[in-house]
Amino acid sequence: MTRIATVLMALVAGVFGGVGVQFLMPSDPVPTGPGNAEIRAVVEQVIAQQPAPEAPQMSVAEIDPETLHPMIENYLMSDPKILQRVSNALQDQLRREDMELAQASLARFSDQIYNDPDHVVLGNPDGDVTLVEFFDYNCSYCRTSMPDIARLLQEDPNLRIILKEFPILSNESMEAARIAVAVSKQEDIDYWTFHESLFTARGQVTGQVALDAAADLGLNPVSVELDASNEEVAEIIQRSYVMAQGLNISGTPTFIIGDEILPGAVGYDALKERIDNMRACSSTVCDG
Repeated sequence: MTRIATVLMALVAGVFGGVGVQFLMPSDPVPTGPGNAEIRAVVEQVIAQQPAPEAPQMSVAEIDPETLHPMIENYLMSDPKILQRVSNALQDQLRREDMELAQASLARFSDQIYNDPDHVVLGNPDGDVTLVEFFDYNCSYCRTSMPDIARLLQEDPNLRIILKEFPILSNESMEAARIAVAVSKQEDIDYWTFHESLFTARGQVTGQVALDAAADLGLNPVSVELDASNEEVAEIIQRSYVMAQGLNISGTPTFIIGDEILPGAVGYDALKERIDNMRACSSTVCDG
């Protein structure tokens, strides 16, 4: 017997003093006869007062951290290579995201990177692959990379190298960069010899060291120093700063090959591999 039926029986029994009655459900037709209308009214009133059935509550099991943490640790310890796989996957994902951002930036600054009439071009000006370097004459890692650049120039007749002055380490670096830009404007000058002499000089590379190197090439140091003070020279260096900021370049050396920005002294092998890949598949990384 349901709870409603029990209540109704007690209620009717109390109202009618135990007189025999016929109990009705709401869906039953109301029979005729004395008292049936009153009984029906009582039934409907009791049913209307019943609360709506509540939706079943879903219980969520909670695990004590003191129980959960050892379970996770035991799982990872059972196969420590899981952490290595997770780390590798994270590195791959971050590398892909960095490359996507770099490619967007390179596309935006493509004209300034490759077609600036004031940058220094070494090697084959019509080469099929271009290597760009942002450098500072007082950067020890740039000094380390110079033999790699020299080797690439010697071995690869179809390589075009663009040098971007990016003096960020000291005022002396800025002075040397301004002299270097002025020297690059001189006709019939072996710029690579000048460039190499600064990176092989002992101690800090200053404006005076750069002027001495210019004099060794037969240039008048007074004339070169005057040229270096021109606003045009400052604008050329400023363009490198603007490009570096747009490309998120903050250190030297930084190389650009195709669709990739390579920070640091990555070495000959890494540069050579990317140059070869550019020729093979037009990207620094070839599938397969």
